[in-house]
Amino acid sequence: QVVALYFARSAELAGVRSEIISVPQQLTSLQLWEEIVKRHPRLAAIQDQVVFAVRQEYVILGDQLLVLQSGDEVAIIPPISGG
Repeated sequence: QVVALYFARSAELAGVRSEIISVPQQLTSLQLWEEIVKRHPRLAAIQDQVVFAVRQEYVILGDQLLVLQSGDEVAIIPPISGG
């Protein structure tokens, strides 16, 4: 089980700021994203722009293998606009 943290637009689309989710211990970042989108289909709208932070390190969606430990934090970070 990992803690998913949603920020800005991802929190709006998911309707939650955080939750505990059960995922395999080893999976790719894209598989993790797919697991999250199964729970919150509206998040698919930001797939091309989103990045993860796993244990506070940025991860790009793709075939990068993640090895998760119970209690790890996975942050879902949408694009941030500023000026």
